[in-house]
Amino acid sequence: MPTSPVILCGLGRVGWRVLEILRAANRAVTIIDNQVNPADPRLAEVRVFKGDFRDRALLEEAGVRSASGVLILASDDLVNISAALTVRQLNRDVRIVVRMFNQNLLDRLGQAVTKTAALSVSALTAPLLALTALTGEVLGAFSAGDSRRQLADLTISPGSTLIGKTIGDIAGQYHVMPISICAGGESQKLFHEITPDHRLQAGDELVLCGEPQQLVRLLPLGQAQDWESLLPGVKWAGRIRRWGRVLVRTLMEVDLALKISGAVLAMVIIASTLIYWGFGLSSSLPDGLYRTISVMATGADMKADNYVGWQKVFVSVLRVLGAILTAAFTAIFTNYLIRARLGGALEIRRIPDAGHVIVCGLGNVGFRVVEELLQHGERVVVIERSQDNAFIGTCRRLGAAVIVGDAVVLEVLRQARAGTARALVACTSNDLANLEIALLARELNPKQRLVLRMSDPQLAETARATANLRLALSLPALAAPAYVAALYGDRVMTLFRLGTQMLAAVELTVQAEDPCLKDQSIRAISIDYQIAPVALQRNDGSTKMDPMTRLSAGDRLTVIGVLSILERLFRREPAPAEWRIEITGFAPIARPQVVLWLRTENHIAAEEAETAIAQLPAQLGGRKTRGQAEEWLAVLERERVEAKLLHL
Repeated sequence: MPTSPVILCGLGRVGWRVLEILRAANRAVTIIDNQVNPADPRLAEVRVFKGDFRDRALLEEAGVRSASGVLILASDDLVNISAALTVRQLNRDVRIVVRMFNQNLLDRLGQAVTKTAALSVSALTAPLLALTALTGEVLGAFSAGDSRRQLADLTISPGSTLIGKTIGDIAGQYHVMPISICAGGESQKLFHEITPDHRLQAGDELVLCGEPQQLVRLLPLGQAQDWESLLPGVKWAGRIRRWGRVLVRTLMEVDLALKISGAVLAMVIIASTLIYWGFGLSSSLPDGLYRTISVMATGADMKADNYVGWQKVFVSVLRVLGAILTAAFTAIFTNYLIRARLGGALEIRRIPDAGHVIVCGLGNVGFRVVEELLQHGERVVVIERSQDNAFIGTCRRLGAAVIVGDAVVLEVLRQARAGTARALVACTSNDLANLEIALLARELNPKQRLVLRMSDPQLAETARATANLRLALSLPALAAPAYVAALYGDRVMTLFRLGTQMLAAVELTVQAEDPCLKDQSIRAISIDYQIAPVALQRNDGSTKMDPMTRLSAGDRLTVIGVLSILERLFRREPAPAEWRIEITGFAPIARPQVVLWLRTENHIAAEEAETAIAQLPAQLGGRKTRGQAEEWLAVLERERVEAKLLHL
């Protein structure tokens, strides 16, 4: 474990969460912040420097030249870039992790910021918010090869259809990997302690790793009710009903002045038509309507010899009223068309009756959530307050329906069909607004899955505990593990905590001269370092993974393991060779193979090998790691050779 400290610049909400994780990983931390209180009891046993972390003298005093990593977590991109450049001048080799809203900016700074990782809170947290909306609680998510993997909880309830099934059956059917299990009141067991033949019982709690599409099918099975009812498909209203909604929405948005002028104009036309027909001035109602419009619009039917007495007065008044009403209606209607949001009315027809996901708030986080949901094939409806939001047009082009309105208004939620939606994600930049949206949505559907974005970790915890909003997620809590993971380079993709253990998902790249990974089987590595292999990307492009596959240079192996043990792999520290194998017996048919193994592994002649098997037990090779010994034991058992492991 590195003894040099990690320098943490900026102790905001993300910074505090990062500090907690670093402490849990037993890393020494030095803090630099211009508003920190060195006497804060939460900072006990932590070196604290109060000041501007862009100050060269302060950075040197904090030990930047010997630091094992630097985390720069202010909320200002310009400040963070300035600090990163200063740190790089003082230490050319230290790993720098920078919080950035504009992730592409650092890429354009070239060689000045080598060995620097820029991470965005919105990019880190949006996938978790989207996956939480689809599957419920999510511990973490990461990419493995060409697919995404998700870590999620599965609790077996009484009456679940999974009761009595083995973990091996579930893993094979749904292509998931068990990461931990807590069964029957026992302490939590990690992947290397789980037996595939364990039969699930009510109350068992599992943590599984798999593709989101598989977990969407599996997680509801832990409940007693019919799981298909929990996954409603998208339902659409009939075409007439949908276009009826468009008409109603359009009429609702018509200005009052336009409604009044239009109504008066229509009343004058109807009254004039009836007068023409009733007093014999026209042969029929259609003819009366035609003569009315003719007088009002053009005056073409105002010849003096056609009318007598009061009829001339009536036609004259009709002509004047027609000119006034037509001009007024045209002006008001033109003004309405200029300001009208008819696109919003037409958007109503694209909103399903049920089974969709609603996203409230279209900021950086909200837009990324929409992108993630659309990539998973979900039907998305967005509610955004500002008509000028830059993401509205893009969302509509991507296929999402957008309602311009305030989600804290119940009628707007009803327009989005929030009562029958599959899930609702409240991710505006206002914590209280998100809380209000969730409570309003609960009134429409108490059983709906509600996901809340929170900036304040305490408010998120309070909402989960007292308001029963168990999917209130704190963005600093979600993003902090990724910032810590970046300290180890691109290999660590996410960190998550199980009980008292800190685990990590890591992509290991096999180097040409790799004492721990090259030419070793995945099975042996898994045993030696207590890791769970998740995916393999071979240097030839293949992705098939077998426990007996031997790694070669350029291969990339994605694994999950305990962080403190994984650090041995980061340092490429070989596993201890403390085991040996003794052959105690074999079937006659296996004799030639046993002789060959003894010759090659013990580097002896054929006569010595024959003598050794005649005087069993015989030692096979020299010292081996536990993984290598277990691998050999499996091979010997398959060849009907009896053997045992001895710990030296």
